[in-house]
Amino acid sequence: MENCDVTIVGGGSAGLAALKHLSSLGKQAILLEAGKEIGSKNVSGGILYSKKSNNGKIYNVEDIYGESFLNESPYERLITKYILNATSKDKIFSIDLTESHDYQTNFGVSVLLNKLNSWFAQEAQIEAEKLGGGIITGVHVRSLRWDEKSSKIIVETDELEEFETKVMIAADGVNSEIAEMTNAREKFSPSELYQGVKVLVKLPEKIIEERFNITNSDEGAAYLFAGDVSLNLIGGGFLYTNRDSLSIGGVYHYDSLLEHPIEPTEIVNAMLRNPLISELIKDDVPLKEIDKTLPKEEQVRKSFAITKLLNNWNELRQLYYSHKLKKKSIEDRKYTSEDEIKSKLDNLTQKLTNEYHTKFMTNYIELEYTTKLVPDGKRGRMKKPYYKNILFIGDAAGRGLFIGPRIEGLNVGIDDAARASIAIARSLDKNNFESNYLGDFYSQSIEQSPYTVDMKEIDKQYLGVILNSTRKKISPDALGFKHKLVFNLISNQGLRNFFISLINKYGYTRLLSFIESEDVYYKIPIKIADKLGTVKSSTYIPQIPTVQDRVAKLCYHEDTISHIKILNSGKNFLKKMVTLCPTKCYSLEGNDVVLQHEGCIECGTCSKETEWRHPRGEKGVLFKYG
Repeated sequence: MENCDVTIVGGGSAGLAALKHLSSLGKQAILLEAGKEIGSKNVSGGILYSKKSNNGKIYNVEDIYGESFLNESPYERLITKYILNATSKDKIFSIDLTESHDYQTNFGVSVLLNKLNSWFAQEAQIEAEKLGGGIITGVHVRSLRWDEKSSKIIVETDELEEFETKVMIAADGVNSEIAEMTNAREKFSPSELYQGVKVLVKLPEKIIEERFNITNSDEGAAYLFAGDVSLNLIGGGFLYTNRDSLSIGGVYHYDSLLEHPIEPTEIVNAMLRNPLISELIKDDVPLKEIDKTLPKEEQVRKSFAITKLLNNWNELRQLYYSHKLKKKSIEDRKYTSEDEIKSKLDNLTQKLTNEYHTKFMTNYIELEYTTKLVPDGKRGRMKKPYYKNILFIGDAAGRGLFIGPRIEGLNVGIDDAARASIAIARSLDKNNFESNYLGDFYSQSIEQSPYTVDMKEIDKQYLGVILNSTRKKISPDALGFKHKLVFNLISNQGLRNFFISLINKYGYTRLLSFIESEDVYYKIPIKIADKLGTVKSSTYIPQIPTVQDRVAKLCYHEDTISHIKILNSGKNFLKKMVTLCPTKCYSLEGNDVVLQHEGCIECGTCSKETEWRHPRGEKGVLFKYG
């Protein structure tokens, strides 16, 4: 039987960081990823942060991949603006929270995980191969057992011969099968989860910079939204600028969704219909039309000709609006100047319009639709993130940060990965993989992480920074008597610090239902927007795709065997999946719920009351952007 020192299950950012750091520590490790390619199963909102803290050491992305991370990695934009928008119909009130975004932050970058994780994998693979390790894609772990004599883990997969490993890192996400196989933790309850839904909208690079008033081409903005766009749910919306696209969506308490079921597509559609957002995403979209009265052969000929011209038009337009592509094309003498590129683009537009009667309409273009569950570390983190000689990291350990406008997950997983790697290197050196040596050491290290502190306690300084930003823009009189009283009390630093000390001492999770409420996410923002907001108008009505259209754009490698099994088709929870499943995999036949798994995007929304597994290796959805 083959054997290895360390096996990492899951090729997301946390698992890849573990492989890279273990290799840097001189330890052999292999990483198993079920997707056909690294990054094809990964989804994020998303912003990756590098942080600093007075509460201890944080292991950041540059600690793992080097100080040149910002110069070499394919991140999207460096986030330098952070704006909270309160919404009520066509009224918007904006608050600049950049100061709170910058609090204890080295940098934050918008990312698309297919691209970024592919780069992480290349970097990790180089180091791992030197020690006989590396990455194996297209492999799904089916079961685990322990050798009674050696205590090694025997790993069974759907694709490889079984093998032994001394220790394992479970980085297989929020719906961790490793956790379920070992009973290391229960499935997360709805109160411990958020559901995130996102669409990626195409928009040329230079237009993004003009719309968001970005003067440095490497920089970008992050917008958060609360108010009526929340659809009476507990959570909020987001818009992040990428290099030549926008990530737009919402993140909501899962138990709030169960209480008020709303289709995930409607959540993101509410964002897209908001007049501020619809104006930010609008673009010139060519509409291909063929005269149906022409002979069939002529229709086909014209269709090919228009398609070729549109492909050229799209390529040239992307080139014209991209700083790097335009500069390179001129340096390579493909074009002599920017004016020449613009002239050719104008000529193509004119040819499409005059000769082929192509119409250019104001609309927007969606590239990809995604959904995922995200753990709330305040409620759901594993208190002991290990089982025997298996360590759990990132989402698999329930370690996500949701604190007001602060939403972090990728950087938490990277910090976990470094701590797990250090614990494992120590155990390998001593050949001791007992729980009281490996697991307890890792658990203590995780408890010392500043991220864990933030999951357990309110940061007085951070709250003060947010209040300072809001006080500059909002008069307490705009809040109504009850909320005005609360606002004035917490604005007093002495009183605020006294109450926070008491709350932290006795456990602030008991107050979460008050802090994370309809008042905070829905009613108060609407009231503020109504009283203080500015009317925004949209110049068009976005033509929003149906869920069927969105699913049709996704790439699948279908598995004839369903990775989901319904346990009780009459349960009320499953009936809600008819609404809450983001790709309409569930439907009602009489009083029973039935499943068609082919369109599944593996978000795990239904996992609580089903037998849920990740698809076999290379099967299921393949995200192009993530």
